[in-house]
Amino acid sequence: MTDITIQTSTDGIVLTDVAAAKVKSLLETEGRDDLALRVAVQPGGCSGLRYQLFFDERQLDGDVVKTYGDVNVVTDKMSAPYLAGAKIDFVDTIEKQGFTIDNPNAQGSCACGDSFH
Repeated sequence: MTDITIQTSTDGIVLTDVAAAKVKSLLETEGRDDLALRVAVQPGGCSGLRYQLFFDERQLDGDVVKTYGDVNVVTDKMSAPYLAGAKIDFVDTIEKQGFTIDNPNAQGSCACGDSFH
C-alpha cells in the first residue's frame, strides 16, 4: 500500500462563495459526493501555461487541499506555486458564463485570453 501525503493549506487558491455554490451544484447534478475540484496548471496555450479545472476522485502524493463548505479544492504539488493567491470565481452574465481565475502570479496573458506565463 502506498502512503499518500496530503497537505491542508491555509493559503493558496481562494474559491469565492459564488464559485463554491456553483461547484456544489455541479457535484449534486453528478450525484457524486466523493469528487473534488482539481485545479492544475499544464503546458499549453500560446503563452506557455493553461489552467485546467475538473472533478477528480484521485488523491495524489503532495496534493494541497482547501475546503470551502462542502467543496474540496485540490491542487497538485507542481501547480501549487503557480496558483498561490489565485482567486476562482463564477460569473453568469449576458456576455460571459463560467469560472474565472484571477491569478497574481500570471505575468501576462495571450491574445486568446486562455493562457499565461
